[in-house]
Amino acid sequence: MSVSVSSIGLKGLEGYVIQVEVHLLPGMESMHIVGLPDASVKESRERVMAALHSLGISLPEKKIIVNLSPSEQKKNGPFFDLAMAVGILKSIGKIEASIPRHAAFLGALSLDGSVRSVTGILPAVLAAKKENIQTVYLAYDPTLPLSLIDGIELRFVEHLSEVLDSLAGHGTLMAPTRVAEKATEMVYEQDFSYITGHKGAKRALEIAAAGGHNVLMSGPPGCGKSLLADTFPTIFPPLSKEAQLEVISLYQLAGSSYVSSSIPPYRHPHHSSSAVAIIGGGTNPKPGEISLAHRGILFLDELAEFSRKTLDMLRQPLETGKVTISRVHSTVTYPADFLFIGAMNPCPCGYLGSKTHYCTCTPKQVKAYQTRVSGPIKDRMDILLALQPVDLHRREEEETSAVIRDRVIMARQSQYERYDKEMTNANVTMELLNKVSPLTTRQQLLLQEGISTHHWSNRVQIKIIRLARTIADLEGEMSITDEALVEAMTYRR
Repeated sequence: MSVSVSSIGLKGLEGYVIQVEVHLLPGMESMHIVGLPDASVKESRERVMAALHSLGISLPEKKIIVNLSPSEQKKNGPFFDLAMAVGILKSIGKIEASIPRHAAFLGALSLDGSVRSVTGILPAVLAAKKENIQTVYLAYDPTLPLSLIDGIELRFVEHLSEVLDSLAGHGTLMAPTRVAEKATEMVYEQDFSYITGHKGAKRALEIAAAGGHNVLMSGPPGCGKSLLADTFPTIFPPLSKEAQLEVISLYQLAGSSYVSSSIPPYRHPHHSSSAVAIIGGGTNPKPGEISLAHRGILFLDELAEFSRKTLDMLRQPLETGKVTISRVHSTVTYPADFLFIGAMNPCPCGYLGSKTHYCTCTPKQVKAYQTRVSGPIKDRMDILLALQPVDLHRREEEETSAVIRDRVIMARQSQYERYDKEMTNANVTMELLNKVSPLTTRQQLLLQEGISTHHWSNRVQIKIIRLARTIADLEGEMSITDEALVEAMTYRR
């Protein structure tokens, strides 16, 4: 008779239930793992047998077959060590109690029987909850945001013997207390009040944060592009509970540390970064910078210095909010819903259009430099900003980031209530936007006039309407106003 024990497998960020089936056959003492295991899963054989031996348990003179079902899915990582050990112990009669039907076992085994946590434990736990698993046996991991996980019982174990005691009803597992994180004020080293001037740019970035709109800044060196982008996270709204779980899960899969916090991620990769580093990939595809910026901000400084191939790979993520990576052994999809900010010089020397320096570039050089960023990428930008240096001696009262962030949060809340879910104007479908905020006849004529003058594509037209909806939200208007539409059109000229 076969014994079946549940565990969780991961395919990218998505998880699914794995049935670890154990069956004993006549033959010499051996253990065979089938079901498309990778090298780390095959090595479970030695880890499990050594762990059982450390408990003083001798395996019978039989052939042990371990099948990881569904068999057509590639299995990665040492997730299934604990489940295999429990299945074998049940099959040889060392566990008399029945294995709970809605329980899953996650973790790697040390040779002495200790249970170790594995990379990607949070997405595995969330997948177990989604698959209606009620109890999960796992090793304690300090990176697990326990205060954010509810609706599932987590039983933390340090050794295989604790699992046996718990299943037999003899031991009581003490779970770490789920302490709710206190709501603390978001504190940053930078602030918009420290930046002199650039009122137009600050207004545009406020609109971008409120509606999740992409921004492309252009201007001579030293005019403040990088400073504005680095300060932009200070006006970004905090992450929701669901968003925090998604972000922490992605960082765990990438093997990067991320503090459990409501502060959105801000990624600023260097222009020498490879396409794999930006998009993600590898033999076993891992998340790249665009996925690590999920629910946050991706800033690419010196945009024209990135390879054109890398930039063009951003087309799909910018449009769909996710990236699909195909490799020989697997195809995975990671979320990549980020707000994009790009900054570039207008020409190789950087001073085209400058009021203080003379540009030394030829028209051919300027054209070659600007076409490094392809038309389709520029078409996906909601706001185009042309910056110039400001007079640092003209000090005026500047708004703090906290004041701006409050307006952004109110505008976001209006969008969530309008669309009845956590969706921003930048991502709403045109059908839904036309239904809840239709343009008036006058506004349609205004937009048509701009189209005939600037030859905007259909995508740009939609982005202008979405941008106008965000501007109206910041002003507290129930519908798109003429002034909001006119302002939105100015950001595409």
